[in-house]
Amino acid sequence: MFAAFGPLSPSSLRAVRRFWRSAGGFWRRPVSWGLIVFLVVSVVLQLLVQYRLNFWNRDFFNALEVRDGERIAHEARILIILVASSIAIAVAAVWVRMTFQWLWRNLLTSGLIGAWLDNQRYQRVGFVNGERQNAEYRVTDDARVATEAPIDLIVGLLSSLLSASVFVTVLWNVGGALEIRIWGGTLVIPGYLVLACIIYASFTNFGMMIVGRHMVEIIGRKNQAEADFKYAVARVNTRTTLDPQPEDASILAEAQGAVIGQWRRVCGQYMRTTLVSHGNWLLAPIMGLLLCAPNYVMGTVTLGQVTQAAAAFVSVQGAFNWLVDNYPRLAEWMSSATRVGILLESFDKLDSIELAASRHQVDGAAANPQPT
Repeated sequence: MFAAFGPLSPSSLRAVRRFWRSAGGFWRRPVSWGLIVFLVVSVVLQLLVQYRLNFWNRDFFNALEVRDGERIAHEARILIILVASSIAIAVAAVWVRMTFQWLWRNLLTSGLIGAWLDNQRYQRVGFVNGERQNAEYRVTDDARVATEAPIDLIVGLLSSLLSASVFVTVLWNVGGALEIRIWGGTLVIPGYLVLACIIYASFTNFGMMIVGRHMVEIIGRKNQAEADFKYAVARVNTRTTLDPQPEDASILAEAQGAVIGQWRRVCGQYMRTTLVSHGNWLLAPIMGLLLCAPNYVMGTVTLGQVTQAAAAFVSVQGAFNWLVDNYPRLAEWMSSATRVGILLESFDKLDSIELAASRHQVDGAAANPQPT
């Protein structure tokens, strides 16, 4: 997964691993597994509803094609049941997902605050590992993103994998084969819609990885600039003297300028990723219909089968394009998890310094015993 963001520094990978070492403990708790099971069940049930809706597309448009009013009314009643079921499952899944997120965030944040306050680390963690730590920002904002995004991404990935496995079969069977007359013969391409979907998704995923390869770094710099800005404002606000300092305005203006500059870079990055994601959102449904058109013109498929295959094409390409749809969110999580991991590493470094100092004192005392 990390390869999608291009070359990442060893320090970033180490920080992410450090984040998971502390935050991953929540996933081993019984309550977390209970919530995960509920989410998996909701994903499966939602997929079953979508699978039934796919066949509803076929039946409804076939009834529409032959102008069968009774069948149309019957399909309309079925649609109400399917929509109500889908909404109920979605609402329940939102409750479980957000419950998981706040429980996980509460555990991670409590651990970070405890480590920050322990041995008065908050007085010594200001500048460690070559950068300002801004523990306040990392404990609040970065910890929130680092615990909210993973469950959304994992549920989405699971849904995509299951959707791909189910709707690929539908796409293969309903789409049939494409016959192309060439050089006096006939070229038959079985399951051509599946092949076209794979090729299409390969282009969009590769395009997203190209345009977004620096996104983690850019978002990380933006977060650091935001944290530095908050630090500068807080420093002015908490100064012991009430007299204004001449340099305050320039310090705040410089920090604000850094934030705006980084936001511009983030804006440019989002514009490039939107070029791929929005283009995919517009083209995918049209591509499905266009690819089904030749067989419909030749009379080998009905209008209902065309709409069914086009809907399956959208579902399959959506599953294959999970990275395209979630790339910005994944980059935000990677950036925040890295920053939380760096803060944890800073605590580890302070501990090692204190341990080395205490050992040095003990060794010094042993080498120079006090006279009795």
